[in-house]
Amino acid sequence: MTYDITALRSQFPALSAGTAHFDGPGGTQTPAPVIRAIADAMAQPLSVRGQMAPGERNAEAIVTKARQALADLLGAQPTGIVFGRSATQLTYDFARTLSQSWSPGDEVVVTRLDHDANIRPWVQAAARAGATVRWADFDPGTGELTAADIGAVLSPRTRLVAVTAASNLIGTRPPIAEISRLAHDAGALTYVDGVHYAAHTLVDLEELGADFVVCSPYKFFGPHHGVLAARPELLETLEPDKLLPSTDAVPERFELGTLPYEFLAGTEAAVDFLAGLADLPGLDAAAAGTRRQRLASAFTALEAHERTLRTQLDKGLSALRGVEVHSRAADRTPTLLLTFEGEGRSTVEAYRFLAERGVHAPSGSFYAIEASRRLGLGDTGGLRIGLAPYNHTEDIDRFLAGLAEFLAL
Repeated sequence: MTYDITALRSQFPALSAGTAHFDGPGGTQTPAPVIRAIADAMAQPLSVRGQMAPGERNAEAIVTKARQALADLLGAQPTGIVFGRSATQLTYDFARTLSQSWSPGDEVVVTRLDHDANIRPWVQAAARAGATVRWADFDPGTGELTAADIGAVLSPRTRLVAVTAASNLIGTRPPIAEISRLAHDAGALTYVDGVHYAAHTLVDLEELGADFVVCSPYKFFGPHHGVLAARPELLETLEPDKLLPSTDAVPERFELGTLPYEFLAGTEAAVDFLAGLADLPGLDAAAAGTRRQRLASAFTALEAHERTLRTQLDKGLSALRGVEVHSRAADRTPTLLLTFEGEGRSTVEAYRFLAERGVHAPSGSFYAIEASRRLGLGDTGGLRIGLAPYNHTEDIDRFLAGLAEFLAL
C-alpha cells in the first residue's frame, strides 16, 4: 500500500516553485501544518516555563507535547528525550559528559561509514581522556558494515561504540540491534546516529538496543534542531556541565538555556504530519489507534513509496553508460551516490548542470569524509540522489533525462 502522492505534495508550499528535490538527506522541505504550528506558537504569549502566567503555561505545554511526540516517534519515554541545537551539538555534549569516566587504556569504537558528527566528537574526547580509538571498517565494494566488523575491534576495555543506523552518503543500514548486543556483551554503551535513518524508518530505541539515538527533525519535515533519546534511568547516571541554578531533573539537566519553543511546536506538528501519511487517499483505510501505531502504518506506506521510486531510479541509472553507483548494500535507504567515468565528468559540474534545469541533486562528501575517502573518492565525494516522501515518478524522469543530457556533452 502507498499514499496519494498528489495529496501529499499539495501540503508543501516550496514544491510550487517547480524544483525536483533530491536533497532530502540534507533536509526536507516543510509542510504547511509545520509552518503554521511555528507561527502559531510565536503568536501566543510565551515566557520561561511555569504554571502561573499564560506565557509560562504555553511554554510548558509546548515542551511537554513535543517530548511526547518525539517519544512516540522514537519508541522512547518522554523523560528520555533531550532537545539541543543540533545532533552535532548533542553528540559533542554527551561525548564530553561520558568521557569524564574514561582513562588511559580505555577504548572507543568509531566507524569509517559514519558522518563526522558521530566520529570527531568521540575521537577528540578520547584524546583528552587518553583513551584509544579503534576504527571499524566497512567494505567499499559492497558498502556493508557488519556486526562482525564491529566485533573485530571490541575488547573488554571498550567503553563506547559510535555507529550510524544509516549512512547519509550511501544509505547503508548496518544491523544495529546485533551491533548493540555485541557492544553490551563487551560492557560498552552504544551511541547511534539516527539522523538519516529516522527519515526513512520508524525508530524503536528498545528494538535497536541502543543506549542513545540522535536525530534531526529537519530531516523529516520539521525545523532545525536536534533530539536525543535514551533511557531515563541511564540519563540519571550522567552529570553534565550545567549552570548552578539550572535544574538537576532529567532530561532538563542536559538542555542548556531556554528551549526554542516555536521549533518544538513545529516538531510536534512534523511528527503528527508523518502519522497523517496513513490517512492520505490511496490507503485502504485511515489508520487508527495511538500516534505510535499510526506512525507505524505511515512508515510502512512511506517505505513502499520510496522503494518503488528507488527501483525506477536504479533501472534508469543502469541504462546510462559511464555511471558508477556506490550505494550497494543489501539494506539501505533510498539514497544513492554516483560518480562518472572519463574526463570532464565532474559531479560538481553535473550538480550545476542539473540545478540549471530545476533538479536539485547536490555533490559532495556531506560530512561523511571518512566514508568518502574509504570509497576512493577523497574529500570530493560524488553526486548524491536522496529521495523523500514527496518525490514522485516525474521527479525521477526529470533527473534521469537531465543526467543523460549531461553525460552526452
